[in-house]
Amino acid sequence: MGEADEPRTRDAEIAPAEPPGSGAAPGGSGGEPSGSGADVIAVEASGSPGDYSFSVRLRSPDTGCDRYASYWEVLTADGELRYRRILAHSHVDEQPFTRSGGPVAVEPDDELLVRAYMHPDGYRGMAMGGTIASGFEPTELATDFAAAVADADPQPGGCAF
Repeated sequence: MGEADEPRTRDAEIAPAEPPGSGAAPGGSGGEPSGSGADVIAVEASGSPGDYSFSVRLRSPDTGCDRYASYWEVLTADGELRYRRILAHSHVDEQPFTRSGGPVAVEPDDELLVRAYMHPDGYRGMAMGGTIASGFEPTELATDFAAAVADADPQPGGCAF
């Protein structure tokens, strides 16, 4: 893995990403989660300016409704919530998994972050950052980055299974 493949860091106060080859960084070939959080391991966007759909691949240590990835979200680089995709159930036997959502009102060159929320632990997994025009790459965020948006609507209405 070259230097360009290393996860980017968005906050100087966070711990460094796992070293290459550790199996803990997103995008690895295994289906096992890297830790206690939900990792965003791939992001694709399609559509047109101001009206994009996102397809987000997650890997999470779901155990059932007591512990599951409950949503993924798209944020601006300064932490403004642009879109949240609610996940209505756990994915214990489906790892990793992909879910799509939109429309998301962003432009091709907007710097964006895509991260997931792990119920009940919060934002602890790996995120991806970039633009629709240039693509997304792994980035590690501080667990308190834009933490206030956790209370923003929409919120999960419960867990089906």
